Amino acid sequence: MKVLMHPGYFLNLTNFAVIAQKDIIWEVSGNYQKQSFRNRCNIANDRGFHTLSIPIKHNGKNKGRNAYAAVLIDNKYAWQRQHWRTLQTAYRTSPFFEFYEDEISELYTKTFDSLLEFNLRTIEIACECLQLEMPEVKTSIFHKTPEDDSLDGRYLIDAKKQISVPQEPYVQVFGDRNGFIDNLSILDLLFNEGTNALSYLEQMPLYFLDA
Repeated sequence: MKVLMHPGYFLNLTNFAVIAQKDIIWEVSGNYQKQSFRNRCNIANDRGFHTLSIPIKHNGKNKGRNAYAAVLIDNKYAWQRQHWRTLQTAYRTSPFFEFYEDEISELYTKTFDSLLEFNLRTIEIACECLQLEMPEVKTSIFHKTPEDDSLDGRYLIDAKKQISVPQEPYVQVFGDRNGFIDNLSILDLLFNEGTNALSYLEQMPLYFLDA
């Protein structure tokens, strides 16, 4: 079964469980919307839940109505250096940080202008780490309702909507201090579970797609 989904910044486990189990069509034809995982991801640090946000350039006349494919990253801020340092601090002692460090650090040293291009690259690198084939099919026109009987998973990009999906606790760096924090970025699962990450995603239930 095909599922229509938005690309996002190192998507969370709910999104990646769908990527691991279904055939994905990337929605690249819609508008950019705030309060979404298009420009943010959630990780865990010593204080618990922490959000990394990518600054974007805003069109003053059409705030929030720009096409996703046209949204540009505001690189006047040193966000890449800040994000990478935060990831190093949060995950340096995790079992698999050094295993994936070289692949992932590329995203924080190379300059990207397009938010969509950057997000697709984060997904591609995560798929490489998971040894999972990167979905390549993209939309060419926006449809409010998916075509060809595809399931609509685009709502999963909305950071305000909390999808309740049972997730088996795994060991996290600061779990003894903060307890298990579920549905974080795929980075958290990769750094902590490494080669077991794909199996974890494949075992997550996807009943929410039929809701």
